[in-house]
Parts: sequence; structure tokens; C-alpha cells
Amino acid sequence: MARIALDKQGVEYAVYGGAVLGGGGGGWIEDGLKAGRLAIEVGQLELWTADELDDDDWVVTVALVGAPAAEERCVTPAHYLKALELLRRQLDKPIAGIITNEIGAAGAVNGWFQSVVSGLPIVDCPCNGRAHPTGVMGSLNLSDLPGYVSRQAAVGGAPGRYLEVSVAGTVERAATMIRKASVEAGGLLAVARNPVALGHAKRNGAPGAIRKAIAVGKALRRRQGEAAIAAAVDELGGRVIATGAVTAFSLETAGGFDVGTVAIGDAYELTFWNEYMTLEKDGERLATFPDLIMTLEGRTARPVVSAEIAKGQEICAIAVPREKLILSTTMRNERLLKPIEDIVHKPILSFLASGEAGSQ
Repeated sequence: MARIALDKQGVEYAVYGGAVLGGGGGGWIEDGLKAGRLAIEVGQLELWTADELDDDDWVVTVALVGAPAAEERCVTPAHYLKALELLRRQLDKPIAGIITNEIGAAGAVNGWFQSVVSGLPIVDCPCNGRAHPTGVMGSLNLSDLPGYVSRQAAVGGAPGRYLEVSVAGTVERAATMIRKASVEAGGLLAVARNPVALGHAKRNGAPGAIRKAIAVGKALRRRQGEAAIAAAVDELGGRVIATGAVTAFSLETAGGFDVGTVAIGDAYELTFWNEYMTLEKDGERLATFPDLIMTLEGRTARPVVSAEIAKGQEICAIAVPREKLILSTTMRNERLLKPIEDIVHKPILSFLASGEAGSQ
């Protein structure tokens, strides 16, 4: 496929489509628009396909790590660049390209600014085609690669809380250290991590997922209200599950994550761990992560992340079976998915094994 020139309209489509694929997480629309527009203003930008580099070329992942609802979060464009530079200093092989860790409102455009300034191409091979809560879920199953040393650099925080962190170790331990550092920095860090051969990323990641986000955003933004939601759902192959007022909402920010529940009307309940994990009607499971569960404002069709839900808000909940999504191999790794059960206190693996939660 040909390279895509990214412009202001492309930013809008990528951010809004990414917000839908964020599944309740993946960053804020306003932050994504700001970062994407800045990249376009700084220079010309192209989205490369994964087949435009050699499989043994090294790519690095860029990410935002932390809790979207943290009130003291502070990440600037300078932090993104500093994290990439800190990682480069740890490596003995040149970086050939940049990939994002996930698709979300911020995730879909994460790396665009770094690409313009550094000259490294953005490669359309995200670590996952939707957003996810933990760092290891966005690490291309490198945690299962014997002997792999994860190198990660993170920068962020307002004056007084500013941090620069460089770590090396197993993927899990390095990710845990970065998550803890995000709390100390006020809730959020810009991260560059996990240099790896592009061939591994292609086999374990989500090639083409940024283009998919752009297509979803285009369907959503070319229409209004219910028609916009219907178009986005049709593009994804999902369906609208519930529409109504939020009757109950709880959120706790702990350990660098947002955790809580949303109730729509008297029948529907959603749980989230940054991203939505489960959707039930009167206790019957309708969708289970990594199925895509997302909320949008009913009147405006604006995607609403879990951290900005409010009681009384009129929203629409949609679901897309995981089989219809472009997903990383981590989304089939039971060891990485098991911790969800301890966080949201709902069964997860049994529904994934049975297929009940992906075929509604």
C-alpha cells in the first residue's frame, strides 16, 4: 500500500476514530488533537506501511503511561522527545522507525511529533489495534521471548514533580517501574520502549490499525448524532447495545489506573480498568475485553472515555466482537489477561474460552 500524507483532516479522523477504538481509555480527544496538529504544523508527515522497512530493522514503541483522570498529569511535546532520546542512548543499533503502543485518541497520533522532529518514520504497525490497560499488553508478547531485555525511558511531570526515568529488565518489571514512576510524576509519563525487529512487531502487533482508526473517524465525523454512531459501528462490524442516562458512576484512581463502574438505566452495567472490561445486562454478559466496548454521547456522537463519564449524562454504549478487530497476540495471552479479574471482580477468561462474550 502507498504511504499516506497526514494532514489536519487526517489528524481529526485518527483522533476521533482512535477514541472509539480506545474502548474507554487511550487518552483524551483534546490531547490527541493538540499533539497531532502540532506535528502537522512542524513539518510534513507520512504514515508508512509495515512493508516499507526490512523485517530486521529496529523499531521502538512510544506510549503514554498512567491514569487519564489524574488531576496533576503533565506531559508536553518536549517530554516525548526527551524519552525517545534517553532510549536512543541505551541502544547499540540505530532506530529505523516508530510505532505506537495502542490505538486511542492520543495513542493513534502518538509518535507523530517525534517523527517530524527526529526524521524517523511512523510505521502503521501499532502494538495493538485497540487500547488496553497494562504496559505488557502493549509489548508485542516480548514478555514471552526468552532472554529479551526491555529497555524503557519515561519523562513527564510539572515542575516539582518532573521525572526522567531509564530502566532495563524483564518486560513486566520494567513496565511496573514505569507505572510507579507515573504516579510520582503526577499521573502520566511519555514513554519510549522495547526496541525490537520490525518482523516481530508485524507478527505480534496490529499492522494497518492506524488506517482503520482513520476510517472509523471518517465515518463518525462525516455525519451527526445517531447517524454518526451507526456509521462508526457499521465500519467496525459492531452494534449499539444500550442508550440512556447514566444512573450510577464510580471511579477510583489507584496505582496509576482508573477503576470503576458505569450504570445505564436500570439494566446495564459496565466495568472499567482505564478501558471498559465488561458489559452486562441484568447480570448477563454481553461483551468482555478484548471485545471493544465504548461509550459515546447520544446527541453529539462524541466518544466519551471512562474517566469523563458523569451521572445523568445521556450516552450510547456500543460493542464490537474481538474477531472484528485488529488485535495484538497479547490479546490472546491468558497470563496477561488474568489480572483483569482481580481488578474488576468479574470472570474474564472463562468467557473468552467459551466464546460467549465475542459473538453477541
